[in-house]
Amino acid sequence: MDTVRVALIEDHDLTRMGLRTALQHQEGMEFLGEAANGMRGLHLIQTTRPDVAIVDVGLPDIDGIELTRRIRQSQAEAEGEDSHKTKVLILTMHDSEEVVLAAFGAGADSYCTKGVSTEDLVNAVKETASGHSWIDPTIANIVLREVRQPAGVGAGNGETATVEIHAVAPEYKQLIETYPLTSRELEILELIAAGCSNADISEKLYITVGTVKTHVRSILNKLCVNDRTQAAVRALRSGLIR
Repeated sequence: MDTVRVALIEDHDLTRMGLRTALQHQEGMEFLGEAANGMRGLHLIQTTRPDVAIVDVGLPDIDGIELTRRIRQSQAEAEGEDSHKTKVLILTMHDSEEVVLAAFGAGADSYCTKGVSTEDLVNAVKETASGHSWIDPTIANIVLREVRQPAGVGAGNGETATVEIHAVAPEYKQLIETYPLTSRELEILELIAAGCSNADISEKLYITVGTVKTHVRSILNKLCVNDRTQAAVRALRSGLIR
C-alpha cells in the first residue's frame, strides 16, 4: 500500500488538532478529514472510505465502541457492492479489561492508548492498514489472556465469552509451515508470551542476552511481525504455543 488514507474521530479539540497535524505531516499518509462525534464520524467514513479510521472511545453521542459496531454493520450490509473495508484503530485513555475486550468484540482492528508516541501511532496506523493488529504494550496482557482462554469460557463468571479474536490468516499459517521455528525459538516464544524480558529469558535458559536478541529477531522475521506482542498473539492464534 503506497499511501495510507486516514480519518480521525475525536471529540477533544486540542487532541484532535495535535493528531491532525501529526498525521498531515507524515510521508505516505493522506489525511481525509475529522469529526468531533460518532454520527459525523460514521458519515465521514462512509463518504471518504479511509483505509484506517482512528476512533476515540469517549465520544459525546455514541461512544467509539458503538461506532465501531455501526461501521462493521454498514460494511456487512454493503458486502458484495463494495469490497473496501476500513480498519478501525481505537485510541483512548482507557486500558481497563472491559473497555479493551469490548473494543475488539465490536470489531476493532488495533488499540492504542493516548500515551502512545507519534512514532508508535504512525507505525500502528501503517500496520493496521496492512492488515496487522497493533496492540499497545500496556494492554497486551489483556489480549493475550483472551486469546489463551478456551472457547466458551467467560471471564470468571461461567458466562459464554462474547469477544471474538479472529484466527490467523491462511497465508500466515503457510508462512509458519514454510519457515518453521526451531525448538529453541519456540521455547523463547513461550517465555515472550508469558511476559518475560530478554534478561529474564537469558537467566531462565542460561544463554546470553545477545543470543536471546538474535533468536527474537529470527522469531519476528519468521512470523512477519514487528514486535514481541504481535509475535505472541500470532503464535497463540495459530496454535504454535498454548
